[in-house]
Amino acid sequence: MIVAGILIPFGLFFAHSFQNNSGVNQNSSTVFQQQMLPGETIYKKYCISCHQPDGGGVPNMAPPLIQTSYVLGEKETLIKIVLNGLKNVDINEETYNNPMPALGAVLKDKEIADVLTYVRNSFGNKASAVTTDDVKKARAETKNKS
Repeated sequence: MIVAGILIPFGLFFAHSFQNNSGVNQNSSTVFQQQMLPGETIYKKYCISCHQPDGGGVPNMAPPLIQTSYVLGEKETLIKIVLNGLKNVDINEETYNNPMPALGAVLKDKEIADVLTYVRNSFGNKASAVTTDDVKKARAETKNKS
């Protein structure tokens, strides 16, 4: 690509952070990028029907994923929600009654890490990645309490 008479390799031109049409914050970190695409695929398969394409959720049914403390806060809390499910929760003085199924038996640790990294860095969110080790640790703690 040539910009202002300067030859710029195509990959370098797009290597900086930007936001694409899906509302996903892009980051040049290879590890981060390796989680975002699979995370988006998992989100579309398991999460989109309740939390919606824009992460806005459904009033009184499924909570939003946009700039909320439980998405941007402690990773362990969010991981345990995916592992164990959640029902009848109050968030920001609004009650959500649609139960979220436990996905711990359905999704592998890497899949949970990928989808949560996607959620924590989409819809205007910007938070640290969730690692497979984070999920393994939370899963072990959950098993120990059973």
